[in-house]
Parts: sequence; C-alpha cells; structure tokens
Amino acid sequence: MLSLAVQIRGLLILKTEVNNMCMEKTDWERAVDFHGHSCPGLATGFRVAQIALSRLNEVRSPDEELVAIVENDACGIDAIMLLTGCTLGKGNLIYRDLGKQVYTFGSRSSGLALRVAVNSELLHNATPEVTALRTKVFGDTATEAEQEAFSQIQRQKIEQILNMPAEDFCNVEKIKFSLPGKARIFNSVKCQSCGEYVMEPRARVRNGEIVCMSCADEYSRGW
Repeated sequence: MLSLAVQIRGLLILKTEVNNMCMEKTDWERAVDFHGHSCPGLATGFRVAQIALSRLNEVRSPDEELVAIVENDACGIDAIMLLTGCTLGKGNLIYRDLGKQVYTFGSRSSGLALRVAVNSELLHNATPEVTALRTKVFGDTATEAEQEAFSQIQRQKIEQILNMPAEDFCNVEKIKFSLPGKARIFNSVKCQSCGEYVMEPRARVRNGEIVCMSCADEYSRGW
C-alpha cells in the first residue's frame, strides 16, 4: 500500500494536470504570447486568418498545404503565421512589400484561393484627439493617465475587430490563382571573397569568381 505522502503527492500532480487542462489557452492568447503583446494590428491579422481558414474550409497547415501572400510586414502577420501555419521557413508565406492590408490565401488540396482586403476605413478612422494621444504615447511624452486612456482605446479597438461581422471587417473574393511551386532546396557555393556559403540562385560572378550578393559590386543605371 502506498504511503500517505506518496498518495498526497500523486493527488497534487493530478490536480496540477487538471488545472493545466482547464487553463488551456485560446488561439487569441497564443497569438498574443507569440507576438509579445496585444494590439489592433495583431487582431487584424488574427481575424483575417480566421476568415480565410473558415471560407477555405481548411485547418492549420503542417507543411505547404496552404499558401499565404501578405502585402505588409505589420503585427498581424504573426497571427497569420500562427493560425494558418504559413511561414517563411516552410516557404508558404510570401511577402510582398506593398504596404496594404491585403492578403491572398490558396489551398493546394482544393485549388481554391481567396483575396482578403481589410476595410481601410476601420483602420484609419481615429479622431484627431486619439491621433494626438497616440503621438504622445509613442513619443514617450504621455502622462500615466494618458497612457491608460490610450490602452483602453486599444482594448476597445481589439474587441471591435475580433467581434464585428466579417462583412464589415473585410471584403473577401474568390480568385483564380496560380499556386507557386513548393519550396526548393538548393546547393550552396563558397563565396570567394568572404568565404561564407550562399545558395546558388543568390550567387553572383565578380571578376570571374563566384561571390555572394553582399560581396558583389552592385551595378545599376537607374532602372
């Protein structure tokens, strides 16, 4: 028969496991942990990912089943990576530096693709007072009361984004989309200048020697 001490220890372990199960984090909490803080930008990407997965009838991509093309590098991209499984490392997250809240998602399994354009008015409807307050907060000149007021505005904005009707949040349209090829693994060659290795497609030739882009002399005529 187990000693009383062992029985008590077993009960404590069981209680801890049950508590951990009951306290399992939501997808939003996981996104906040991954990104580092909560903000309207993160909420925007979170909502975009939710809508895309739902409309495509897909789940998180363990490999390259989904492809995401994002047209900005803002906070929301972290939520998109976490929820959809589209990442730079797997090659199924493609970044285009266009500065727009527009996202394209394609499914290799179904062949369907969506273009999600976030309602710009939603993101740029701050009053002059809120804009001034934001300037103070990000300029480190806000008082403690002003910081708290701004935090409250941010929390309200996050709640609005996460809970508003999808049709008010964004425009979603099915599109014809040629899925990019899957990520490839290339051979690496040694740069004859710095000695570091570079993948073949990114190598250059300088004075007859193979060099990396960092060591190559850029040549441009303005176009």
